[in-house]
Amino acid sequence: MSRSEAMRLAAGVTGGVLLAALAVAPASAASPVSIELNRLEARDSACRVSLVVANPGEKAIDSLKLDLVFFDKEGVISRRLAVEAGPLRASKTAVKLFDAAEVGCDSLSRVLLNDVTACGGEQDCLALVTTTSRVKGVEFGK
Repeated sequence: MSRSEAMRLAAGVTGGVLLAALAVAPASAASPVSIELNRLEARDSACRVSLVVANPGEKAIDSLKLDLVFFDKEGVISRRLAVEAGPLRASKTAVKLFDAAEVGCDSLSRVLLNDVTACGGEQDCLALVTTTSRVKGVEFGK
């Protein structure tokens, strides 16, 4: 085989590998998960937090661990809480409830999604999630 034939063969193989990688990349990329802070409800000495979590993807997520930080009206951290919002079935929206002990709902100004520590095997879990809030006067972001 001549040198020019060998170079053409190598270029063809390299191009084929690149095309195969591009074809696989979109299929393995996870669909974004949306988390909406939907409601805060006072419960004894806790604040019940209602999240609406939507997984539009075709792949179920067995675990979605959220690291949440609550801020009071002065912007001071009042509580940090880790919660499990999974499992999430594919193409499904679910409501997840949890109580933030010793947090007054009426004293909150912001909830920070500090991190997503597990999301079913994806590498950058925080990038997988989008956040919104329906609670008047309480921001929910990352």
